[in-house]
Amino acid sequence: MANSNQQSSLRVYLRLLKYVMPYWMPFTVSLFGFLIFALTQPMLAYVLKYFVDGLENPDASFFANAPFLSNIPYIADLKLLLAVPLLIVLIALWQGVGSYLGNYYLAKVSMGLVQDLRIALFNNLLTLPNRYFDNHNSGHLISRITYNVTMVTGAATDAIKVVVREGMTVIFLFASLLWMNWKLTLVMVAILPLIAVMVGSASKKFRKQSKKIQVSMGDVTHVASETIQGYRVVRSFGGEGYERHRFQVASESNRDKQLRMVKTNAIYTPSLQLVIYSAMAVLMFLVLLLRGDATTGDLVAYITLAGLLPKPIRQLSEVSSTVQKGVAGAESIFEQLDEEPELDHGTQERERVSGRLEVRNLSFQYPAAEKPVLRDISFVAEPGQMIALVGRSGSGKSTLASLIPRFYHHEQGQILLDGLDIEEYRLRNLRKHIALVTQHVTLFNDSVTNNIAYGDLAGSSAEQVRQAAEAAYAAEFIDKLPEGFDTLVGENGVLLSGGQRQRLAIARALLKNAPLLILDEATSALDTESERHIQGALDEVMKGRTTLVIAHRLTTIEKADLILVMDQGEIVERGSHAELLAQNGYYARLHAKQFEEDGESPQALEQGA
Repeated sequence: MANSNQQSSLRVYLRLLKYVMPYWMPFTVSLFGFLIFALTQPMLAYVLKYFVDGLENPDASFFANAPFLSNIPYIADLKLLLAVPLLIVLIALWQGVGSYLGNYYLAKVSMGLVQDLRIALFNNLLTLPNRYFDNHNSGHLISRITYNVTMVTGAATDAIKVVVREGMTVIFLFASLLWMNWKLTLVMVAILPLIAVMVGSASKKFRKQSKKIQVSMGDVTHVASETIQGYRVVRSFGGEGYERHRFQVASESNRDKQLRMVKTNAIYTPSLQLVIYSAMAVLMFLVLLLRGDATTGDLVAYITLAGLLPKPIRQLSEVSSTVQKGVAGAESIFEQLDEEPELDHGTQERERVSGRLEVRNLSFQYPAAEKPVLRDISFVAEPGQMIALVGRSGSGKSTLASLIPRFYHHEQGQILLDGLDIEEYRLRNLRKHIALVTQHVTLFNDSVTNNIAYGDLAGSSAEQVRQAAEAAYAAEFIDKLPEGFDTLVGENGVLLSGGQRQRLAIARALLKNAPLLILDEATSALDTESERHIQGALDEVMKGRTTLVIAHRLTTIEKADLILVMDQGEIVERGSHAELLAQNGYYARLHAKQFEEDGESPQALEQGA
């Protein structure tokens, strides 16, 4: 099991490193910089040998032991008194160059990686099917783009920085120690297996803890996101205390999990240091015991080099937690990136359709549901006809509306647009022919113009936008806004009333000028005055278009060419308004009930979608 986890981690990590490949040039420069930095460590330690030798004889020649340089003028005369300080300054400069190249160019790689992963995740979100969003809350999706990505880049870049810089430092220090006294150095090598065992056991803990931290961070984001989006409901129903408690629980859970990781690290690092310094103690004992004919300078340099080893070894051991955090984050990122996008096996594209809609024996069941939402639905809407769907909440009306633009994939039955199964159309081409207006209007924190001329409509002229707004009776309130059509509407149109938001959504649908129009409780947010205004606009826009109206007002239902009465996923009655009243059945009862509720003037027949 442990072995398969290691293989899994390695596979995830190698896949993560593929995202570094486009940045191979700055990455190579940064590695070169860290190589320079690592080389300076043993150099600085070795200078101490000359410093100690200089204490005994400062006028001794620096190159006394290099016969091939002792005959060169000036160089041969370089004394330890000048050479040692000069060397320290030169090594510091060389170290500075290496540090700059390493850190700056690795930061370029890191920031590029953050951007690439965030863009990949966001672009992937745009291709995922509806069911993915149904099963995943927005807080965790946002946390993945913001928090998890930074953890991943730490593993892909910061960890590599430590591995290369400190790893090369350890290698150069060991090489210097072996060159100076290989027998003593082998004593230090004996502790390496113990270090490896400690690193391995800590890695497993770090990975488990990191996964829990990422999930709890998603919970924090989710609670905050829900509270911000629903602040009106929170304040209206006195939910401040509940939300305060919810956020505190999520935040405390995150804090506790973070502390557990810190605790693991806090125990692990000193334990490792104890092992390393114990080896150092044994080494010093042996140096004092077996010093032989080595000079004081040689021994000081050797001990200094050995003393420099614990720090890079400790940093290398701490890389494990960074890598495991990154691997845990990368797993959640790749899990999303590996999700199947929306099914689109269609091959047909049509520039324009007449709008004939036919539904044949359509049944549908959500993947996790126990029973079908729709059962054997069949009807035909000829071009220019209006079909009204009425029925109680949960009868399947909105599900049917969602199947036509293929927001969900149906297995049984057919939906035909102009005689061609909607599965045969390319997805973008199918949706180009459909304009959808729902009860829940989505607006973006942008200008009125950009909200009406959104997406494929962005190329529309100012005149076309105004005409659509006028047809939707929206121009009258838009002109009164501070900056007219250039006014920002706030997040999800928060600065507008419900009726105003709905009219902007209808203007957007009018501008699209699609042959098939779906109105899912499109006027439910309008007051009586606005509804009266917009009804004329809807009557106009419905001409020559196939219109599917769900739970519309009574006036619209009266004019429908065909009314389908749905109950528990089935069509229980069908006919015109007059025919259904004459049947004195389900529709007649709904009508009578609404009539009683509205008194003498029945203004609306509102059934939930």
